Amino acid sequence: MIEEFNIILAGVGGQGTILASNILGTAAIMTGLNVRGSEALGMSQRGGAVVGHLRIGSAVHGPLVPEGKGDVLVGFEPSEALRNIAYLSRDGLIIVNTRPIIPPIVSIGLSVYPSIDEILGKLKQYAQVVTLDATELAEKAGGVITVNTVMIGALAGSGRLPIKNETILKAIERCVPKETIAINQKAFKLGYNEILRAF
Repeated sequence: MIEEFNIILAGVGGQGTILASNILGTAAIMTGLNVRGSEALGMSQRGGAVVGHLRIGSAVHGPLVPEGKGDVLVGFEPSEALRNIAYLSRDGLIIVNTRPIIPPIVSIGLSVYPSIDEILGKLKQYAQVVTLDATELAEKAGGVITVNTVMIGALAGSGRLPIKNETILKAIERCVPKETIAINQKAFKLGYNEILRAF
């Protein structure tokens, strides 16, 4: 019986962060686990910050992960992972997609995007970090829209998620459009295998 397992999913609009949260929540419910969750959305257009909180277990009552209590931070975008680091426990795990999405404010010269090495250095000072180019793997699976299921696969491959792979694959089948089931399941497996190589 799981008492408490907390996941933070951090990305930007258009990466499927909320769908990933829905897939994981559905898989947890299919497993018979208690689930609570919350979403924080930035700008309505693509590119705004998106954060999902997913809490699983019998001792979970509120939808928001308290600061310092996260077990895993899934960073769909490097700077968004860093922005949400305070939610993670020092014993937690950070799984981060190394492909940045440069915000418009940087593109027009009003701000500066840190180097990936700088971001990863700060993340590694906080907790264990595992990296992958989820965008490249999503393209291999058949479409960049599957970055979210690549990241779910990576989370499953970390060995920390208290849900079986078969259940997650069934949840993907339930949650994604029918015509994208095959590429999403392929993306899950690519993310899973990529992270296995890191452990």
